[in-house]
Amino acid sequence: MDSHTFNNTILREYDIRGIVNKDLNLIDAFFLGKSFATFLKRKKYKNVVIGYDGRHSSPKIHKELIKGLLSQGIDVYKIGLVPTPLLYFSMYMKKLDSGIMITGSHNPPNYNGFKMLLKNKSIVGEDILDIAKISSKGEFSKNKKGKQRKISISNNYLFFLINSANIKKNIKVAWDPGNGASGKIISELTKKLSGKHYLINEKIDGNFPAHHPDPTVPKNLKQLIKLVKKKKCDFGFAFDGDGDRLGVVDDRGKIIFADKIVAFLAKGVLLEKPNSKIILDIKSSQIVFNEIKKLKGRPIFWKTGHSLIKKKMKETKAFFAGEMSGHIFFADKYYGFDDAIYASIRFLNLYSDSNKSLSNIFNDMEQSFSTPELRFNSTDNEKFIIVEKLKKVLKKDKKKFIGIDGVRYSTKEGWWLVRASNTQNIIVARCEAYSKENLKKIKSNLKKNLKKCSFEVPNF
Repeated sequence: MDSHTFNNTILREYDIRGIVNKDLNLIDAFFLGKSFATFLKRKKYKNVVIGYDGRHSSPKIHKELIKGLLSQGIDVYKIGLVPTPLLYFSMYMKKLDSGIMITGSHNPPNYNGFKMLLKNKSIVGEDILDIAKISSKGEFSKNKKGKQRKISISNNYLFFLINSANIKKNIKVAWDPGNGASGKIISELTKKLSGKHYLINEKIDGNFPAHHPDPTVPKNLKQLIKLVKKKKCDFGFAFDGDGDRLGVVDDRGKIIFADKIVAFLAKGVLLEKPNSKIILDIKSSQIVFNEIKKLKGRPIFWKTGHSLIKKKMKETKAFFAGEMSGHIFFADKYYGFDDAIYASIRFLNLYSDSNKSLSNIFNDMEQSFSTPELRFNSTDNEKFIIVEKLKKVLKKDKKKFIGIDGVRYSTKEGWWLVRASNTQNIIVARCEAYSKENLKKIKSNLKKNLKKCSFEVPNF
C-alpha cells in the first residue's frame, strides 16, 4: 500500500485523537510515521523523539509509528513510557528537531492519539491536514532507513524539578496522578521534596481503575478531597492521563478552578517580570483577567488548545499562559510548554512564601459565581454549525461578542461562552456573573440564544 487516508474525525485542531480499533488503527500509526517523516524532511529536519503514555494500546501504536518514521530516513530517539511534559523536556534538552507523544490525554481508556511538535513551532490545524494529505496522496520521501536509539531523560527531568523547588515552610500535600503516566515521576519527586506528601493512584494503569483521568471534572477529585481532609493537608494536586494538566483542591477540600490557579501563579511571574503579557484561554474568568491587571500584567484572551496557546506565546513573547482546562505554561525560567508537574513545583514555592491558608488566598480574590465547564452532547458537524448560527443570531440582534474561538458574549451582569470542543463531539459552555441572581440571568440568556439556533439544552 503506497497511500493511506485517515478518518477525518481523528484530525483535530491541535492533535490527532480517536477510539482505538474504530477511528484510529495501527495502520494509521504507521502512515502517520511515514507522512510526519516526509513533513520533517521537507523542512530540513532530521530527527524526532517519541514517548508514550500508560494506555494498553500505546506500545503497539509506538512500534508502528516508529516503523513508519524509520522507513523515510528519520532518526528516532525513544524515551519509553513518560508523561507528555517529559517528552517536551527531552526535545529541548537534547536539542532535537521534533517530538511525537502517543497519548489519549484525559480521554477514556479506549482512546489514543498523537501530540506533535517542532522545536520552533506547534503543529496545529493546517499542518496536521498537510501531514494527512501527504499520506492520502502517497507523496513520501525516498530515503535510506533511519536509525533508532533509546535514551533516558527521566533523571535529568527529576533533577531539574528538585532544583526548581524552593519550599520555605513545612507543608502537607496530597497528590493524585490518577493512574496516569506521571505516577512514577511524582512518586520519585515527592520523596525528595521537603514537607509531608501523601500519594494515591500513583501506579500507572491504562484502565484508570480509580477514576477517569480528567482533573476538571469534580467527581474525579472526590478521592483527593477525602485525602486532603483526612490528612489535614494544605492542599491537593490532581493530574490528567499524560501529566500536562493540573487540578487543585484547597485545605477545605474546595475545588479551585484552573483559571484561578493561573491568577495565583501569575503573581510569581509578575513579581519578577512586571508588565509581562499573560495569555488566557477564552474560557477563563473575567476575574482572572482583572486580577492579572491588578498585578500589573497584560492579559490577552486567546483560543483554547495547548498548541494554539504555545503558538500565541511565541508570537507575543508572553512569559506565562494558562487554560481553564488546567494546561499551564511557563516561559520565564522554563521552555514555554505545558507541564503540570513543573507547575505544581512553582505552586508549592509560591504558597510557601505566604503565611495564609490556600482557602484564604483564594477568598481574597474578587468573587464571582460561575458554572463549571458545561458539556452538551452534539455531533462532529453540528457543534460547528451551532457556533456559526449563534454568531448570526447575535449579529442580527446587533450584539457585540468575541469570536476568536466560539462565541464569548458579555452583558453588565456577566458573560457566557459557547464553543465547539476540539477533542470530543460536544459543545462546551460556561457562564459567570457577580451574583447568584445575575448568574441565573446569564444562564437564561444563554439558553434563549441556543434555542434560537434550534439547540435545546437541559437545565444546568
